[in-house]
Amino acid sequence: MKLLLFSCLIAAAAAAPQFGSEFTQPQDRPLAIVKDERQNTGDGNFNYDFETENGIVVNVVGNLGPQGQNMQGGFRFPLPDGTLAEVRYVANENGFQPESSLLPTPHPLPAHAVEQIRVAEEQRRLGITFP
Repeated sequence: MKLLLFSCLIAAAAAAPQFGSEFTQPQDRPLAIVKDERQNTGDGNFNYDFETENGIVVNVVGNLGPQGQNMQGGFRFPLPDGTLAEVRYVANENGFQPESSLLPTPHPLPAHAVEQIRVAEEQRRLGITFP
C-alpha cells in the first residue's frame, strides 16, 4: 500500500508544471479582413469570397446537385517561408476532390507489378484459381 501511495505521489509530482513554464497564447494582433463578400439566394445556391491582410484567401461557389449540395472553390495561405500554399477542390456526389501540389500522390507501380496484376486478372477471367 505504501509503495502504491508513493508511486502515485511521484507520478503527480512529475506531471505538475515545472518552473513556471505555463503555456501562453501568442499575442499577435487580429488580422484585418480586406474582403468579405457573401451571396445566398436561399434556394441552395451561394458563393463567398474572403481575404485577410496576410494573404489568406477562400472562395466557394455552391449549388444544388442531383444528390445534394455541390461546391467548388479553393483556399490559399502563406507558408512560413513566404510561399503561397493553394488548394482547389470540388465537393459533390463523388466526394471531396482536392487538387494541390501540397498533397501527396502515390508512387507509380513498377512495370513488373503492373504485369503481375495483368496476369492475375487474365487468370481470374479464365477461372484459374490457386488453393
